[in-house]
Amino acid sequence: MSLKAFHIIFIVLSLTLTIGFGWWTSSSNVSGENAILIRCLGIGSYVCAAGLLVYGVSFFKKLMQLKLSS
Repeated sequence: MSLKAFHIIFIVLSLTLTIGFGWWTSSSNVSGENAILIRCLGIGSYVCAAGLLVYGVSFFKKLMQLKLSS
């Protein structure tokens, strides 16, 4: 497996885990002091997922440009 393929797989797995964690925090029924912390972690997870999505798309575009130029 090439480093490029591993990088793409790693980005997809990371994106899946961050979205899954965000969904888990959104659907949890926690009350009290910990509820605010868990909601903030969920929002942070969704923000990280958005960043990973932008990074993954830009990496894939750059990879396609490299393949077309070589």
